[in-house]
Amino acid sequence: MARTAPDAPRPTAAAVLDDAVRALTPDSAANRLVSQIEAGAAPRSVFATFALEQHQVIASDRLSFQHLARRADGDPPVADFFDLLAQGETRALKQLAGLADACGLSEREIAEYQPRPGCQAYPSYAARLALGGEPSDVAIALTANFAAWGGYCAVVAAAMRDHYGFPEAARGFFGFFAEPAPAVDEKAREAVQHGLDTGQAQPATAHRYGRLLQSYELMFWNSVGE
Repeated sequence: MARTAPDAPRPTAAAVLDDAVRALTPDSAANRLVSQIEAGAAPRSVFATFALEQHQVIASDRLSFQHLARRADGDPPVADFFDLLAQGETRALKQLAGLADACGLSEREIAEYQPRPGCQAYPSYAARLALGGEPSDVAIALTANFAAWGGYCAVVAAAMRDHYGFPEAARGFFGFFAEPAPAVDEKAREAVQHGLDTGQAQPATAHRYGRLLQSYELMFWNSVGE
């Protein structure tokens, strides 16, 4: 009697996320601004520009995450992940105030600032994914991007202390994202596992999303430095 081959083991969320992080990690030399900041060679003015642009990014990303949570209302693990991300954006905005204060930015300057197109490509694409991307695939793509973002923030936080003399309150935004976030990691695994179990998650599609997110992430930093 012919023997049938056993079914291939189903991928786990942890394996899918680890693979996305590995596959989508940007080249270490691609982020020109972070390399300059790390060496203390970037002008101090880039931190004010960063703060001004991030006010726009955070407001947009929070809306995108809230919309993704609503779209995933029938899939609680996925909705919970995006709810947590939206809450994180609210906390990040509070942390950003310390940087804005250290850069001498007034509320009027923040409100009237005209953002740079290259800096706003990332949140614009995130909004596009919020409208039409499969939420569990977006979760995979974002997790890969967060790994790169967190690394950049860790480098910048250290350089702000060592080369630029910024006080702790000004570095808080970068420290917030540089620190491990076990709750976010857990929610990401739960969201992706739900997507895999229900057949909603398609890692190949998620990688396509993730490559664009990483490219727009680099565009953000490099546009801040222009």
